[in-house]
Amino acid sequence: MGKLNIFEISFNNGSGVFYSGNIIQGYVTVELTEPMKMRGIKLNFEGKAYVHWTESQSTGSGKNRTTTTRHYSATEKYFDQDVLLFGMWSGQGSDTKELQVGRHTFPFQFQLPHGLPSSFEAHIGHVRYTVKSTIDKPWKFDHKTKRVFTVISVLDLNIQPNTMSRLQGTKQKHLCCLCCKSGPIEATFHIDRTGYVPGEAIQLYAEISNGASRRMDKSYVDLKMVTTFRATTKSRTTTAEVARVTRPGIAGHSEDSWTGEQLVIPPLPPSFLVGCNIIDIHYILQLNVDPSGPALDLEIPLEIIIGTIPLRSVVDQYPPMPPLGFNSGNMYAWETSPTAPPAEMYYPLPPPSSLPNLAPPSYNECITGRYNMLEEGDDKHTRGNMEYAPVYTYYNWGHTPGVMPAQSKNASQ
Repeated sequence: MGKLNIFEISFNNGSGVFYSGNIIQGYVTVELTEPMKMRGIKLNFEGKAYVHWTESQSTGSGKNRTTTTRHYSATEKYFDQDVLLFGMWSGQGSDTKELQVGRHTFPFQFQLPHGLPSSFEAHIGHVRYTVKSTIDKPWKFDHKTKRVFTVISVLDLNIQPNTMSRLQGTKQKHLCCLCCKSGPIEATFHIDRTGYVPGEAIQLYAEISNGASRRMDKSYVDLKMVTTFRATTKSRTTTAEVARVTRPGIAGHSEDSWTGEQLVIPPLPPSFLVGCNIIDIHYILQLNVDPSGPALDLEIPLEIIIGTIPLRSVVDQYPPMPPLGFNSGNMYAWETSPTAPPAEMYYPLPPPSSLPNLAPPSYNECITGRYNMLEEGDDKHTRGNMEYAPVYTYYNWGHTPGVMPAQSKNASQ
């Protein structure tokens, strides 16, 4: 194990989930099996958004064919602050201090700024918050450890415009077969309102008329997360399907109806990613009618808003229920025994909202999964969990998440 047995960062609330404006409290633990000389131990708190992707373009032909790769990127910094826990700063001379054998804890606290965007992770961009600690050893490699934490920005549906508005779409489509055009496929799709929170079930209503002789293999409603990444000179949009509900096929010259089937919203970041100027998120709920054979689906998209504070009218429909904890998308009951520590020991209580009596939500890892946290400056000596998924609010209203693995398709713009 060498001299350094333990070097890790812990948060007092255990979960590493915070709201914009919270005070982060925690401690760094260093356990040595031998004395260690060092310049000092420091912390760095950083919050930033970053996007980056490459595009290749080929010119010429044959032996003269060349390929050029262009990089597109942008960065937005929210905070970057260093704190000295022990010893002295780098650049203050070659003197060292010796930390003795044993376990040492160094407490810290940091005030998060207000107005921060929610944490978000994707392959070509992220909003990421980290705390890193470094043992600065002159003339030798430094020891490093880091921990990623989640920041949640409140999006209160009660103060967003049009969240109570009903949404409806209608569309007609003809299937062409050689020189003949079939009877139309027609559909009307509606939902009762625009605003929802994770854990809530959207009730789905649709009327589908198959005027063609061809069978419709199925109809389905999927929820898509549409993310736009803005680099300095170009933007790129990706679409990830994060939930789906399916009904069976429809025979030719027949009809089918959706009569309140439910799609439960999984743990997801709030719409718009308020506070971030280089990443934007929208959610599309779409009815799809899938014809058999080679033909494009009939599609009716409706844009919904996903928030972190539910509508008052929705909260009034449900009795208070104990929070649930989650792990990697699999639900398990959180500690609810009379002797269990209060919820804020694990997760923070949300800031005041338009619903002062709202019960605390649960929290769950984002349905899109974990991402590698290795960044520039990290190396083989960097400790900490390098696989991470942000955690988002989830309301336990008795719905079982019927979610599917996220699939994504990229569309450059």
